[in-house]
Amino acid sequence: MNRFIFDVDGTLTPSRQSMDPEFKKWFVDFISDNKVWLVTGSDYAKTVEQLGADITESVVTCYSCSGNQTRFKGKVVNGSSFELTDELRTLMNSWLQSSPFPIRTGNHIEERPGTVNFSIVGRNCTAKQRKEYVAYDLQYRERETIAYVINTEFDNVTATIGGETGVDIYYTGHDKSQILVDFDPNITTYFFGDKCNPGGNDYPLANALKTRNFKGTAFNVKGWKDTWERLKFLQEAKKAA
Repeated sequence: MNRFIFDVDGTLTPSRQSMDPEFKKWFVDFISDNKVWLVTGSDYAKTVEQLGADITESVVTCYSCSGNQTRFKGKVVNGSSFELTDELRTLMNSWLQSSPFPIRTGNHIEERPGTVNFSIVGRNCTAKQRKEYVAYDLQYRERETIAYVINTEFDNVTATIGGETGVDIYYTGHDKSQILVDFDPNITTYFFGDKCNPGGNDYPLANALKTRNFKGTAFNVKGWKDTWERLKFLQEAKKAA
């Protein structure tokens, strides 16, 4: 049986929002017929808020915080930690003071199991404020610059672009690709993510599937509707085979 791994934000749901009800109903049926794993940059509570416990506890495993916390049927079975240094914290606070983007909403440095999410606009932003920052970042590539500086200046630390407003930071190697220790490379594995290009937080896993010669492929989707269409195509191809 093929295996399916899914990012959440921007892949199964609109960013920071709940899953579309019609897609969710279809996806629950999909889980019942397929082996499904979740791997997200967010913490588990946020994933439950977006997908519901009926999904997070039905999949084979839910990997939170870029794979730094593992849950089976809602219970933690494995995890790692990340220690944010004073130097890196000071640098992030200086960016918060100097960024030309004018809006600050709070929860800018969110420490999670094994990772930190940094956001200039803040994770408390409204949908309108989020949209404003997305437009700003698209023009000025602020997050790309932040990630570049961290990757250049700090040893054994990696920063990647995550979601629409944040930068995910973790120890080098403690990215989404770490979950592949639980997978057999000879069994076809499909990964769906919206940040599979270099610099995105889905890239390490997408790239590892290729470089480690796993059967299967990674799909760099444009949103949950794209994910749904690709899944339906795969289902139809399976029936026709």
